[in-house]
Amino acid sequence: MAACVKSVSSHGIPVLEIVVVRALVSAVLSYGDIKRKKLSLWGNNKPWLIARGLVGAFTLMLVYYAVTVLPLAEATILQYLHPVFTAVLAFYFLKEAIYRSTIICIVLSLLGLCVMIQPILMQANAGLASSQLETTVQYSWLALGAGIGGALGSAIAYIIVKKLTATDDSSVIIFYFPVITLPIALVLLGRDFVMPSLGVAGALVLVGIFTQVGQVGLTKALHSADANKATAYAYVQVVFAAVIGWVYFGEIPILTSFIGGGLILLGAVVNVLGRR
Repeated sequence: MAACVKSVSSHGIPVLEIVVVRALVSAVLSYGDIKRKKLSLWGNNKPWLIARGLVGAFTLMLVYYAVTVLPLAEATILQYLHPVFTAVLAFYFLKEAIYRSTIICIVLSLLGLCVMIQPILMQANAGLASSQLETTVQYSWLALGAGIGGALGSAIAYIIVKKLTATDDSSVIIFYFPVITLPIALVLLGRDFVMPSLGVAGALVLVGIFTQVGQVGLTKALHSADANKATAYAYVQVVFAAVIGWVYFGEIPILTSFIGGGLILLGAVVNVLGRR
């Protein structure tokens, strides 16, 4: 999904337009799934379903902005601070125990994160003289803030989803996300709509399809396991993003990316096998 977002944005498509199409595709797919299951369209726990949609809408905008302005691997890394936030929030609000294997996974993944973003931080601290480079550093910090904000928003959304899995079907939970996101994004987009070419339109549709696959998988994972453990597996996406960024966008990883990625994968393995 992130790779498709980055590809589409390179053709001048605004972030909010990507959000609109993503929400439209997801709404159609979710609606069809709800009808197939013969469920009530609006669910049971409406206040929390609406809250999930609102949090998800603004989080999605932050995440997509970070993806469009940062290298794919770095943007994904920042987004996947969310398991840390999720573990803390789940401990306080859902009274979930945090397993030792999950703590080790988070520590190793955060260490990998620090290794991978070290070049950005060193560049920012160097006080580069060139005005062009100064602008780049400031731009990176803006994207950094968007990525961290998106991670926190994701964690809040996942805590709400975990709570909703006790009362509502996964398809209904997912449906509220695009239905609430769509009108908000349309209003914010205003007249900035850009007519995409046929190929770009296809990539926009893929954003919605891949997002739907991810949403279904994550919602079912949250139904089957504690929120902190289920979301910690998501760190593996950082490695997927690095490979796709390398192959498709020509973003060649540096040594720190390989070291950091290795630590993240090690953390994921510990999280999978730690309780056995």
